[in-house]
Amino acid sequence: MDFRVLGPGRGRLTFASGDVEGVVHVAVRGDRVVEPDEARRIAVRAQLLDGSATGVLDTVRHLGRLQLDPIATVAPPQQLVLWSRLGSYDPSELDRLLWETRELFEWNAYIWPIEELPLVRALMRRRRLSTRYARDRWTRDFLDENRAFRRYVLRELDRNGPLLSRQLEDRAATPSRDHRWYGSRRVGLMLMVLHQRGQIAVVGRRGGERVWDLAERWYPETETVPMRTAEGQLAERRFRAQGIRRSAAGWEAHPEARDGVVPDRVTLLSPFDPLIHDRDRTEALFDFRYRLEMYVPKAKREYGYYVLPILAGDRLVGRVEPRFDKKSKTLEVLGAWGDTSRLDEALHELARFLGADQAQG
Repeated sequence: MDFRVLGPGRGRLTFASGDVEGVVHVAVRGDRVVEPDEARRIAVRAQLLDGSATGVLDTVRHLGRLQLDPIATVAPPQQLVLWSRLGSYDPSELDRLLWETRELFEWNAYIWPIEELPLVRALMRRRRLSTRYARDRWTRDFLDENRAFRRYVLRELDRNGPLLSRQLEDRAATPSRDHRWYGSRRVGLMLMVLHQRGQIAVVGRRGGERVWDLAERWYPETETVPMRTAEGQLAERRFRAQGIRRSAAGWEAHPEARDGVVPDRVTLLSPFDPLIHDRDRTEALFDFRYRLEMYVPKAKREYGYYVLPILAGDRLVGRVEPRFDKKSKTLEVLGAWGDTSRLDEALHELARFLGADQAQG
């Protein structure tokens, strides 16, 4: 995210984060420019990695959202992100907040606080209307070619929902082809498109599979927020959760950001942790180059398949490749690099959270 001053009292915020992208004109607040050491402390504290996190719901609300990913070599990323902040907690609390109390909801590979729904609905609306990007035009063409298929899916959910993807027939008009994520069936693709456009919702999980229903039966009524307003508010909330951002002037601190000594605490970070999600920012702030190498051929990997950075205080000091075997309840280490002097401490806490009988080095 960058910030450029256009003139006295006005500025332009250019940003791109998942589905939040664009340009928003904002008033210049004269955000405080801080030195790198202070910026690093602010970033860690703003992300609640200083031990100040108090509960699952409050943590998700503070961070703004949790990324989902099917790869769970150690644990699902949304669980790891919470563990890094809370320590051992009950993972079923996340499910309770999603599917029972509905204080959280799932959209577009993220878990969001329900308070964000009006803003997310603006993103859904943009998905329905936009033709700016190639993906938007492809989606429009896909729906035009599969109007009957779309009507069938919505009708079945209306009559029989909630349903799993495998309970719906593949009635795509175009020939089926193997896809990296959806296989040869087009049902998953249709569900994803309708989900991103806000017509259907994820209303549960069965054995890891998503359960689908009509959005109108799951989401509460909300106000309608203009797209530009939603973009601005989401960008502002992301800035607040990050604590600092880079600009031509240097590291700018959010007005609500607090500096202070970061406790001598050690933990491991998910590859999808918001502190390190922006790899270039991570390198500039922590002098720590990190890349996820899952899709890199084994012979070309610098480190390993699923490597977690080690955070000690306000420093990224090393990295480790753990693997949790659910059948044997064993947490093993496939490799470790950098300063690993406190790695055993972090692995012990991770093993306790996972219910691992032992941690092997």
